[in-house]
Amino acid sequence: MTLPTDLLEILVCPKCKGELEYRTEPNEELVCNQCRLIYSVEEGIPIMLIDEAKPF
Repeated sequence: MTLPTDLLEILVCPKCKGELEYRTEPNEELVCNQCRLIYSVEEGIPIMLIDEAKPF
């Protein structure tokens, strides 16, 4: 499942308000390269909670 383009255009990192990179492989996720956080996408729903994000 992929996220709609219009949704991807408005989503930003909740921590720094920076741009997010959308990845579909190996997992569907949104990545903030500034904060070095990964936000998961579960069943087509972005989980945009800072406490739930994984650092990389």
